Amino acid sequence: EKAKKDGSKCEDWRWGPCVPNSKDCGLGYREGTCKDESKKLKCKIPCNWKKKFGADCKYKFESWGGCSAQTGLKTRSGILKKALYNAQCEEIVSVTKPCSSKIKSKSKGQFSLLTS
Repeated sequence: EKAKKDGSKCEDWRWGPCVPNSKDCGLGYREGTCKDESKKLKCKIPCNWKKKFGADCKYKFESWGGCSAQTGLKTRSGILKKALYNAQCEEIVSVTKPCSSKIKSKSKGQFSLLTS
């Protein structure tokens, strides 16, 4: 899509995966080819738990499930929302995280109601 704005008349661009500049996540680039043209676009691979899905697979995640006493983990799944740059993405993914040992308080403060 961005290639057309750069003055290219080619419409059948084939894009490679996002390749990080260093390590396995962060800023990088992807190469694209169309007939005898080639281009590079900036891209970014997340450095958190989303890293394993890649930069080009976008998911809609449900809420976290309850804590499993057996594993000490919470689980949630996501359904593929969008695959960018013709990426090969799994339709449904599942992620886990450790259960929190802290109990979070939802009260934001105390107030009293005065009546007269």
